[in-house]
Amino acid sequence: MGKSTDGPPGVVTALVRSAFLVNAVYTESGRGFGLTPQQGQLLCVLMGRPYGMTELGAVLGLAKSSLTGLVDRTAQRDLVHREPDPADRRAIRVALTARGTRVAEEFYAETCRRVRTLPAGLSHPERDRLAELLGRMVLDNQVPAVFLELDET
Repeated sequence: MGKSTDGPPGVVTALVRSAFLVNAVYTESGRGFGLTPQQGQLLCVLMGRPYGMTELGAVLGLAKSSLTGLVDRTAQRDLVHREPDPADRRAIRVALTARGTRVAEEFYAETCRRVRTLPAGLSHPERDRLAELLGRMVLDNQVPAVFLELDET
């Protein structure tokens, strides 16, 4: 069973609580755009390129029915649309609409602004070390590129 301490959390607790922290940022960023966190994540993923439904489900970790509902609700808001896959006539891809591209870019900028403040209490060397360690963990676990690399300059 877990324990409550007043000291710094262990790695498991810190990672889980960090995930909650980032999810809260998605929620707050999305609120200003009328987006759910899942819709915000979908838009950020699609900023890179259109995805087929199977691949998109794998990237987002959603079952087919959940993904279909998410895409349907986001399409109803004219943020994404389905298009034929040029490589497979039987398949479709999900892509951003022009409006979706604008909203995605604004949501992405707002989310980046908010996330950038999270490690404000760390020194520059500590931030660099945190980025190095988290980056290595992401690569070791083959996490898909679901969020574009932020230009820190």
